[in-house]
Amino acid sequence: MFVSVALLILIQSIAVVPVTVTSRSPQVEVHEFSDAELSCEFKTENEMNPRIEWKKIDKDVSFVYYDGHFVGPFHDRAEIKGATVRLRRVTQVDAGKYRCEVSAPLDSITLGETNVTLRVLVPPQTPLCDVPSSALTGSQVELRCRDQHSIPPAVYTWFKDNRALPIRQPNATYTVNEFTGILTFQTVSRADTGQYHCEAKNGVGPAKSCQGTHMHIDDLNVAAVIAGVVLLCLIMLFCVFGACYAHRHGYFSRHRGRSFWITQCHGTAHISSQNLHRTEHTQHSGYSHPPKEDFKHTQSFML
Repeated sequence: MFVSVALLILIQSIAVVPVTVTSRSPQVEVHEFSDAELSCEFKTENEMNPRIEWKKIDKDVSFVYYDGHFVGPFHDRAEIKGATVRLRRVTQVDAGKYRCEVSAPLDSITLGETNVTLRVLVPPQTPLCDVPSSALTGSQVELRCRDQHSIPPAVYTWFKDNRALPIRQPNATYTVNEFTGILTFQTVSRADTGQYHCEAKNGVGPAKSCQGTHMHIDDLNVAAVIAGVVLLCLIMLFCVFGACYAHRHGYFSRHRGRSFWITQCHGTAHISSQNLHRTEHTQHSGYSHPPKEDFKHTQSFML
């Protein structure tokens, strides 16, 4: 009796190990178009044939391996050994977080999972460079260089006449941001004239450069600027004088009518179209004498 109780206590004291899932490499980095291995290892308590599933965790969860088959874009370009998945010729589309899930219905804890993050490295591409062909002395000028496809992001080096511009140079007339690829001249001078190009590199593949562009710095023509300002002032003064002259002589008045002469039997009368217009609007109001300035005799007669 004592032996049976001791054996029962010993059995209960033995630690029970439920299903456990781990990965040898939770973070995986591979070059684009190479193969990637997503490690997943598991141990079960009692279950001999656990169910294995792989999912990709993006904005939405999608299956990679389900019910013993690869699905979607992973069909025919992936294989599984145990619970470890191998993807062939990965691209940037394949980058992201993956989850390995192992279900063991006969274990005390029936589900275990682990995550693996895949990062696909992309070498530099030929950067896009923006270099002005000309600028005026004393002005601020920016030269831009950008590669939007490299992973990790590229760092940039600017060259003038095939010689690298130091990022940190005492008393330099420029500044270089190696992470944004912007070369800035606060005040350019004629000494900054030359051919410029940019190089992008990220340590994944060979560095790439854009084609060189010649930038010419011209002196500011002060005499031409002064002459232009004077000419503009004269034009504005002439316009103001003309407007004042026209306004003084009534060219902008809306009610200024046309005048004309008519011949009568005993002389000539000067009648304004304004008065004719007023006459049309005063019908049935009786006879009124025309204004003295609108009618006058040129000949005298007697009855």
